Amino acid sequence: MTPHRQDVLAALHEVIDPELGYNIVDLGLVYELAVDAGAVKITMTMTTPGCPAQDYILSGVYERARSLPGISDVDINLVWEPAWSPQRMTSIAKAHFGIQE
Repeated sequence: MTPHRQDVLAALHEVIDPELGYNIVDLGLVYELAVDAGAVKITMTMTTPGCPAQDYILSGVYERARSLPGISDVDINLVWEPAWSPQRMTSIAKAHFGIQE
């Protein structure tokens, strides 16, 4: 049985940006996520180009998505456009960091 998109997003909540100490989903780093017949395609970014935690985060995304039962392939597309900004954060993350909506 293939997990649903929400299952993969829930797993990605466990991937923490080590510089910010917060999960990548609520930070708004995941732009798109699709699940089709056991294959996951994720389009995402980093907070800045050349992020020193890039390999760590990408590895975490791959491992968490791939660890779900029914997932046989994970494709991560790292993009820089549109550029990430704090406005992409969820309300929960903005509140955590003291950012006004």
